[in-house]
Amino acid sequence: MGHERQLVKDMMEPRHFRTLFISDVHLGSKAAKADFLLDFLRHHEADTIVLVGDIVDGWRLKRSWYWPQVCNDVVQKLLRKARKGTRVVYIPGNHDEFLRAFPGMHFGGIEVVERMMHDGADGKKYLILHGDEFDVVVRNARLLAYLGDWAYDTAIRINIILAAVRRRLGMPYWSFSAWAKLQVKHAVNFIGEFERVVAEEARKNGADGVICGHIHHAVIQDMDGIRYINTGDWVESCTAVAEHEDGTFELITWRSLASSVPALAAIEMHDEGELAPQAA
Repeated sequence: MGHERQLVKDMMEPRHFRTLFISDVHLGSKAAKADFLLDFLRHHEADTIVLVGDIVDGWRLKRSWYWPQVCNDVVQKLLRKARKGTRVVYIPGNHDEFLRAFPGMHFGGIEVVERMMHDGADGKKYLILHGDEFDVVVRNARLLAYLGDWAYDTAIRINIILAAVRRRLGMPYWSFSAWAKLQVKHAVNFIGEFERVVAEEARKNGADGVICGHIHHAVIQDMDGIRYINTGDWVESCTAVAEHEDGTFELITWRSLASSVPALAAIEMHDEGELAPQAA
């Protein structure tokens, strides 16, 4: 039990990074995993946190207001980190584009910028932007973008039903919406083209890499000499990207980490005679 006890303490102790990159939370959407993000923020600290767009889902809030307490908790957590000395930078996306009218402004210590150049600890430069300006559908056909948004909402609702059924059957989590997106050849081609165009934008700006969001597809990869990093989302994958003190990047999936902490904590408490195991 000694090893498990130490593992619990290591996991419960907040991890500290040089920089954290988070995008596509979609607060205001019923599909947003705001509780997972709040848990993630409790377990992670950084000198700088960059919010890479679509943190608030203005599109959905315009259609119908949905703002549970956990959304306030996430906002308050970020504001509290800013007050305690963390630099928090907000780069608006297409869903929270209303903030693009306030470049250079500070809200409770959170700085709003359209895009930024990040100096990595290893001396490399990274262009940071949300990425929607390279999405032809969002840029040139707003109606199609809204229809796509509605279709995605429908897939998420199917996801919730399937997840409940699989949970009752003792089966692991599986994302129908993520699977459906990747089965569509056009979607796969779109992801590849998006990555190529965004990487080329970094090259044009003299950067060594690019960090973006928008397409909800988390990845860290090299593309013809450019490091392409996508932070993913907090609707399905619950991912963030962290920069270590030596300039290396780590893709963190919080769903898998968070699920293991309670069980380990229970092991520790039982070992100390504070909690007896419950019958299944």
